[in-house]
Amino acid sequence: MKCSIVIRAYNEAGHIARLFDGISSQTISDRDVILVDSGSTDATVQIARSRGARIVQIPPEEFSFGRSLNRGMQAARNEHVVIASAHVRPVYPDWLECLLRPFADEQVALVYGRQRGTSSSRFSEHQIFRQWFPDADVLNQASPFCNNANAAIRRSLWERQAYDEALTGLEDVAWAKWAQAQGYRVAYAARAEIIHVHEETPHRVYERYRREGMAFKRIFPESHFSVYDFARLAIANITTDLREASRQAMVWRHAGSIFWFRTMQFWGTYQGYRHSGPVTQALRQTFYYPPGSSEREARDRDVSPIRYDDPEE
Repeated sequence: MKCSIVIRAYNEAGHIARLFDGISSQTISDRDVILVDSGSTDATVQIARSRGARIVQIPPEEFSFGRSLNRGMQAARNEHVVIASAHVRPVYPDWLECLLRPFADEQVALVYGRQRGTSSSRFSEHQIFRQWFPDADVLNQASPFCNNANAAIRRSLWERQAYDEALTGLEDVAWAKWAQAQGYRVAYAARAEIIHVHEETPHRVYERYRREGMAFKRIFPESHFSVYDFARLAIANITTDLREASRQAMVWRHAGSIFWFRTMQFWGTYQGYRHSGPVTQALRQTFYYPPGSSEREARDRDVSPIRYDDPEE
């Protein structure tokens, strides 16, 4: 099987070389790589070009997640298109193989894979990865949940329905919702595993969940998120995280980040639901261009993981 790989990037020189190292280690070698860059001022584009990627430029003032993906999809040459964030890297050399395997079923429109953090990830981020990306495959998922940091879709279906360029996030969920409404399936491939690096301040966590809250309300207009929901979910998740950290004898090390991460996560979600105005250029800058931006236990697999020279663990 062959594929195209679309990578969205902005100032990712510190991470993107590892992603290309992981791609070059894959068992599937018939691939076409496209970097969609939205105004990087570091060496991101030079690194990608030196590794054989085709470059698609999008002006920063025109950026949205959906628009950048649509530009990448337009440039893709193959039916199966893998989508990856520039700050991820595959764990195993059969990442692409595992991610594309469910497409043997003609009714599968989208496949997404497992994600996990690094040793520097916040404790609550690890908990989210465990919750959202379980150990077992799901070949016909009931909900449209997915994540374009590590996913693949059929280009022929994208030609029928492009990504929503107006959304502030969750363009992947909106597209999956459309696909399921057409009778297609969303599949989860647990063995298609990547490491996802998030290096966020409390403010950036708040902004990430605020824009996703805005998008969720637009995709599912019947949904609600009240102050009560904020308090209930923040308290419940802080309690669960503290209990797990205590079980691992790490509670004093992570208690502070657990409190601020979960508070910012759900306060941002609440504020996103409350937002009813247009996505202005100032709001776009806040969401997408941060100021100054320039491990789970081992699993039983018969495939050795990729060895990175600088594993960032």
